[in-house]
Amino acid sequence: MTEAILGLVPSYGLILVALGTFFSCLALPVPSSLIMLSAGGFAAAGDLVLWQVWAIALIGAVAGDQAGYLVGRHALGRFGGRKLSPRQAALMARAKDKLHENAEKAVFFSRWLVSPLGPYVNFAGGAARIDWRAFTRAGVAGETLWVTLYVGLGALFADDILALGEMLGTASGLLAALAVTGGLGLWLRAALHERKAR
Repeated sequence: MTEAILGLVPSYGLILVALGTFFSCLALPVPSSLIMLSAGGFAAAGDLVLWQVWAIALIGAVAGDQAGYLVGRHALGRFGGRKLSPRQAALMARAKDKLHENAEKAVFFSRWLVSPLGPYVNFAGGAARIDWRAFTRAGVAGETLWVTLYVGLGALFADDILALGEMLGTASGLLAALAVTGGLGLWLRAALHERKAR
């Protein structure tokens, strides 16, 4: 399927890049990084214009982030109307406080370093109602770095796009898994510490 999508890049280049980055920011299984790499490669070959590929990828990614934030804010932020127990409410308040404290860092790094977590940070940021301006600032900065890396690497290594995409995807997935594992470890440590304190 990936090769079929990549085969569409020369024909539908900019539209495919915009839709790929947009939908990937909504947690849909779109190989946006590979699409950007191949579009960068086609730009290096003269089939696409490099600055246009970069700009449209950035526009699609930022629009996808904004859509994810809005979905989180309006659809997920209500917790289904369910009444929380006092303990659940306290945990939720602590989680929101932590998210608010580290919101810009979480958004920035989830755009490019641990990009598989990006869509979920969008949803969580909206649901927790983190400041939209801070979310947007960090999101644009992170997406700029992500797009620049992938389109630029595609232009530099046009001959080995698939191998490069696989290597970057594996590294990004590994970093995301490590981040989730670290977060769960910290949560477990805090839960055990709280239990001992009782």
